[in-house]
Order: sequence, then C-alpha cells, then structure tokens
Amino acid sequence: MDTLEIKGNWNELKGKLKQQFANLTDDDLMFKEGKKEEMYGKLQIKLGKTKEELNKIISEL
Repeated sequence: MDTLEIKGNWNELKGKLKQQFANLTDDDLMFKEGKKEEMYGKLQIKLGKTKEELNKIISEL
C-alpha cells in the first residue's frame, strides 16, 4: 500500500488498527506527510512487528 492510499483512508485504517491492537493510541497512529517511516518505527516498537508484518496487517484491513 503506498502513501497516497494510506493517507486517503487513514482515519478508517486507524480505527481498525485500534480495534485490533487495543494498546495503540492516537499519538502512535499520527500520520504526517513525510513522517511515514517514523510512524512505522513507533508501531514496530509498540507491537513488536517488522515493517513487512505491519504492511501486511494494514493492507489486509
């Protein structure tokens, strides 16, 4: 999933991620232009997943 797809559907994806992973906060899911890698890094640490695993989770939502 590319940045435009994520950005366009982010509010919906964010809600689904919070349902699936209750320990995520709004701050963890802040999607800012140019900060995708930073957000992925936070999610990797918080969820203990690799970037590839996160991409798969997000693309399956």
